[in-house]
Amino acid sequence: MKTIHLETAELGIDFNAALELANVIARQHLGDDAMLLSWYDRERDYESPNGVSECHVGCATKGFWDYALNRGAHLAVVFDADRFTFCYL
Repeated sequence: MKTIHLETAELGIDFNAALELANVIARQHLGDDAMLLSWYDRERDYESPNGVSECHVGCATKGFWDYALNRGAHLAVVFDADRFTFCYL
């Protein structure tokens, strides 16, 4: 999966702003049919789909990442060293 890393800490963006920017980037790279498969918000320790990491306790691969990979994700947009991660098909 292609991964784009962005450093945005100086901008002070929140989760919603990061999501909007990630959606724009995904459409630029994958077209208008880009679909968000999974995401992770490290600050709140939230992920979507909810609970995909439960079976991965202690594993090197986070559940949201594994979920995206196993469903054919083509792009990940990662903000500020994994502060927010968005995976797209």
